[in-house]
Amino acid sequence: MAEPVGTASREPSGGRRALRCLLAALGLSLLLSPLSGGAVLLAAAPASAEETPDGTPAAEDTDIGAARVTVTEVSPAVPGPDSVITLRGTVTNTGDSTITTAGAAPRLAVPLTDRAAIDAAGSRQGFDIGLDGSYLSGYGVELEPIAPEQARPFTLRVPISELGAGTAGVHQVTVAVTGRTEAEQWDQILGAGRVVLPLAGPEGREEEDGGTALTVLWPLISTPHLLPGSRNGDEQVPVLRDDTLLTEISSGGRLHQMVNLGADLPVTWLIDPDLLASVDAMTDEYRVQGPEGLVEGQGQEVARAWLHRLREAVADAEVVALPYADPDLASLAHQGKSVPGTLAQLRAATQLAPVTVETILGVRPLTDFTWPVEGALDPEIVSVATSAGAQWIIARDDSVRTGTGENHTPSAAGPIGGGVTAVVADSRISSLVDGRMSRAGEVTTARQSLLAHTLAVADQTPAAERHMVLAPQRMPTTAGARALAEAVETLAEEADWARFADLDEAARAEPDPLSALSVAGTDAYPERLREREQPTGSFEAMRETRRALDDFAVILTRADRVVTPFGNAIRREMSTSWRGDPVDAARYRAEVRAELRDLTEQVHLIEKSPITLSGRSAIIPVTVQNDLMQDVQGLELRLTSSRRIGLEVDEAREVLVGGGHSQSVKFEATARANGRTVLEAQLYTADGKPYGEAMRFHARVTSITSAVMLVIAGGVLLVVLAGIRVYTQRKRAEGAAGAAPEEPAGPGGGAPDGTTGEIPDSGPASGTGTDTDTGTGTGTGTGTDGETPRGPGDTADPPAPGTPAGEPGADTAGGDTASVRRGETVERGR
Repeated sequence: MAEPVGTASREPSGGRRALRCLLAALGLSLLLSPLSGGAVLLAAAPASAEETPDGTPAAEDTDIGAARVTVTEVSPAVPGPDSVITLRGTVTNTGDSTITTAGAAPRLAVPLTDRAAIDAAGSRQGFDIGLDGSYLSGYGVELEPIAPEQARPFTLRVPISELGAGTAGVHQVTVAVTGRTEAEQWDQILGAGRVVLPLAGPEGREEEDGGTALTVLWPLISTPHLLPGSRNGDEQVPVLRDDTLLTEISSGGRLHQMVNLGADLPVTWLIDPDLLASVDAMTDEYRVQGPEGLVEGQGQEVARAWLHRLREAVADAEVVALPYADPDLASLAHQGKSVPGTLAQLRAATQLAPVTVETILGVRPLTDFTWPVEGALDPEIVSVATSAGAQWIIARDDSVRTGTGENHTPSAAGPIGGGVTAVVADSRISSLVDGRMSRAGEVTTARQSLLAHTLAVADQTPAAERHMVLAPQRMPTTAGARALAEAVETLAEEADWARFADLDEAARAEPDPLSALSVAGTDAYPERLREREQPTGSFEAMRETRRALDDFAVILTRADRVVTPFGNAIRREMSTSWRGDPVDAARYRAEVRAELRDLTEQVHLIEKSPITLSGRSAIIPVTVQNDLMQDVQGLELRLTSSRRIGLEVDEAREVLVGGGHSQSVKFEATARANGRTVLEAQLYTADGKPYGEAMRFHARVTSITSAVMLVIAGGVLLVVLAGIRVYTQRKRAEGAAGAAPEEPAGPGGGAPDGTTGEIPDSGPASGTGTDTDTGTGTGTGTGTDGETPRGPGDTADPPAPGTPAGEPGADTAGGDTASVRRGETVERGR
């Protein structure tokens, strides 16, 4: 650490202090060399920044380039009139030449009269003598030579009284570095860094002053992690897409830090219930998708510890439950509203939220709030939010018109029409930790800016109470969470101009009389946000998944075991976290649909080999397999033939199959012609929708065999011959009657030749038939289905409901569990 140079550590005399204040008031500058402590130049402050009072050039709102000055620590953060402020930081050589001699010194404080000036102080890069204040002698330090890309630390200690800040309020203090480089051997300002100081008054604020009420939102939100689940016997085991959630809730992880930091802060918790459900699922048996398939999860103890800590943190705090899985309201409004059923999913997500939070955390949350991404609103977003029951919408002042100028910050809440209230977050303080917070000085800058902005708002109308809302990004980084926690903690401990309030209080506060909130039109919605929305096609895919789920649920006896996890998965598909990541969003939708398809295919028809039908009628069995762990009902099995004239099949049969079992459904078929036909078996739900894939198999009909055809042909021939004989005899008789006397009838009253004229009985026809592979059968209607006999431990499946044993369609075999296989003999009817 460099030591103070010259007389830097001595208190300046009262005369010098008075002279400095007088010169500052007159716009003059007394520059004392930071290297010698002596006066260099006394001159009026230049109108432009072309040259500084010490004869060195200075940049105006540009990066000087030779050195970067970063203030990394300010102590105390809120100094009083008698405080000695400590400024620590670093000087980094950003040029190509070594800095040979340099000194860091503070400048006189510059009052920042409004919030716009605070913003400017934080964003300026260069040096301007008129904006950065005059040189303050006696408090600089000399620095060792600095090579390119190297840095040197510095520490400055300055009494507040020496900075020229005579009144309470927000002030800017600049630390400038003056020196020489190897390339430029003359004194010049090489760089400057700034910090804002909120100075407290000598006696603090009176209790009757209105002050500023600040609401800090503390979001607990993550990306979707849970898939619908896998089967483990009779239990549904949760499945996580990967182990990232375990990383987040483990020690040092983002969500672990959020809970630990928020537990000690006066904040309002905004919680996604899906995150709670996901961590709660990890407290018991669960599985994780890996490169080689599903593996057993190992985070049970970590999940239990995180939930325990969270329950302690929220026990006495305000909790707001977002709709389940934090649906993207803007995407719903702009892309998904036209897709039927989408808004119903949003309402379901809102209704599920309080139940989930109360069940897992044991607290009753508020559910009347909704939070569009970045608080950006337009009329369509407001319409969608209110359709789900939201009464208050968390917005941001850069998307809601307030009707006031920069010098007045209105109170947060105000009506926007239709009985809806917008709770408007302050964009300046809400975005303080949006960056990575990884560079030196960013945390200090964020903290001092929060203090400065809240003080500036409190000073606008000291007698009026004002509500401000700080709504950070949805998923702050670990460093961002720490930076925000430090700023809030400092404000709570050291500031007397602000108090902390719950979100519900801010929402119900009286609207600001100077403000009239209005929502900008749809065309004003930020294009950068619109580009990251989910497309309409994603909502159409969600709808198809929902339809498939509804069709599946009607056949289940325990539908909740499927509808609940898959319904939640569909709601996760609408999550705000998919913004800007369409590939991962599509992958998640595909994973959910594939899991649902796998479940529906557990109820299916067993394939049949080609069969042969012999005889005039036969029994055709079709087997329905149920591999689910629950019974299925409400299904109807239909068997149809491609040759309706050649083969007729009985009407549809009702199907009821126990979990893990199969049922053989038998149809009676009647053959009317020889030939080949294609039979198609198809399951249908109760409302007539096809279920699953149809099963087709071939059948060869031999119901009228060659032997039968010969018998019939012989019979027909006999009939024809008999007819001819009778006709001939009659003709002869008629001819004889006309030419000769009538002869008496023969014996028995028959024909003259003694025949009776009757047609001989050809006897009963019989039919034989064979399977296309082996087996034979008779046409008597008896036979077997060719299945393997059951053992003593086999359990017979019940017959189809409403079908008595022995009737067509009944499983008279007492547990026929397989389809007709190759080589079987088809059971036939009589």
